[in-house]
Amino acid sequence: MHDQLSRRDFLKLGALAFSSLAYRSYFNPGEQPQPDLWGRVTIEEIDVYSEPRSEVPLIVGKRYRDQLVVLYYALNAPDGPAYNPVWYRVWGGYVHSGYLQLVKMRFNPVLEKIMEGGQICEVTVPYTDSYHYNRYDGWQSQYRLYYETTHWVTGIEEGPDGEPWYQITNELDSYLKYYVPAIHLRPIPDEEISPLSPEIPAEDKRIEVSILEQKLTAYEGERVVFDTKISSGYHSSRPSSNGIPTHTPRGEFRIQTKSPSKHMGSLLESSGAPGGYSLPGVPWTCFFVPETGVAFHGAYWHNNFGAPMSRGCVNMRPADAKWLFRWSTPVWEVPVIDRSAWDRRGYGTQVRVY
Repeated sequence: MHDQLSRRDFLKLGALAFSSLAYRSYFNPGEQPQPDLWGRVTIEEIDVYSEPRSEVPLIVGKRYRDQLVVLYYALNAPDGPAYNPVWYRVWGGYVHSGYLQLVKMRFNPVLEKIMEGGQICEVTVPYTDSYHYNRYDGWQSQYRLYYETTHWVTGIEEGPDGEPWYQITNELDSYLKYYVPAIHLRPIPDEEISPLSPEIPAEDKRIEVSILEQKLTAYEGERVVFDTKISSGYHSSRPSSNGIPTHTPRGEFRIQTKSPSKHMGSLLESSGAPGGYSLPGVPWTCFFVPETGVAFHGAYWHNNFGAPMSRGCVNMRPADAKWLFRWSTPVWEVPVIDRSAWDRRGYGTQVRVY
């Protein structure tokens, strides 16, 4: 491919992208941050308070979308909020955890080749900017891809910096391909997403979601094998722009479609992510009301589990969504033979929402 973006320009862009890491230099005496404890701001802006509570203290600063903030330590504030009392000490004050994604910076070895059916990969840096290429315009910005999102890698090319970049095929549109530095994505081995408890009969597994408690519980027979906080849909007098109510529907359902990576766009507003609805790489999706796009899935745009946050879906921490994806049916099988196997459909695990 032709290099329309010079290596020098690309490196300058990379330096700008991670410039907020400079905050590592500014510590109060005696308050050293925990190693590698960083938070990415997930909304337009968040407030920094003089004390770890939001009602009385002064607002002493702000942090802005995609800024990386060094977190000194976490604390449970006595004033809460009760569903999520976690706050972080940062330079100059305190921030609530609700809109901070905990992130790391991990670089990965590059695959020598990609399997014919594609390789599911996970972003392991706070974010990476993807580019598409054509012979007339050269390299052009496409999407920003975030930590713990998952994507289908379908090839390897030389990127605008002369290094190996992975080709990603868009899950919604197979004609749309874009590229990111290969070291920013971790190929997920088959054994990491193999089925959990496959010896348990499928009909003995069930999922219960309590809207009141904002809690998901997984059962094998009458035995609880997993429970976690979730964020369901919030009640609103106005439906989404597609006319679908924003609350999570109550009733008896079955998981019908599963995919380790889903591009949630304007037709899938139920994710509840702020600031637009083009969300490539939503991880570990299990649709139980596919007609309206309602699913269990990982959410990387907030950390406020225990409170309704979505427009219908059941948001989960990515690690929790991954567990549910592996444990529930229909079974998503590896290795992937071709693109038709990116989704798995069937009469799956029972879901009760109440």
